Amino acid sequence: MKFVEEGTWFAAPLRSKGFAVGVVARTSPGGGIVLAYFFKNVWDRLPTIGEVKAFKPADAVRVLRVVDLSLMDGSWPILAQDPDWRRTDWTLPRFVRRDDLSRQAWSVQYSDRDANLVESETPTSYDTNLERDAVLGAGAAEVLLTRLLG
Repeated sequence: MKFVEEGTWFAAPLRSKGFAVGVVARTSPGGGIVLAYFFKNVWDRLPTIGEVKAFKPADAVRVLRVVDLSLMDGSWPILAQDPDWRRTDWTLPRFVRRDDLSRQAWSVQYSDRDANLVESETPTSYDTNLERDAVLGAGAAEVLLTRLLG
């Protein structure tokens, strides 16, 4: 089985209509999870690589860790592999893990080589704006993106 690679541009169907576009910025060596940047544009058709590859990390509306099954089975169509991909341009953000009962939080950093391997956790403010530390299935990611973009 061939795994999805960094620099793979893809479309995630929204629940209302159209597609959100994402790019795989990190993978897991054994597959299963990818870290992807998602962008604010809603497309009514599958865009071309030429239309999306100009997006930069700062253009992203979300950076999420998602299960790669929808990329593997084609339910999230792959647009193209970017031949000019430069991983150094797409940094690995920190995420936040919260304990709602104690109102404590930890900043979580994943390994640059494995989107599923925690490299460090450090205490942080409960009210931080970091993205929630979670792995989303395709359905959850589609609902989140639909609410955000729809």
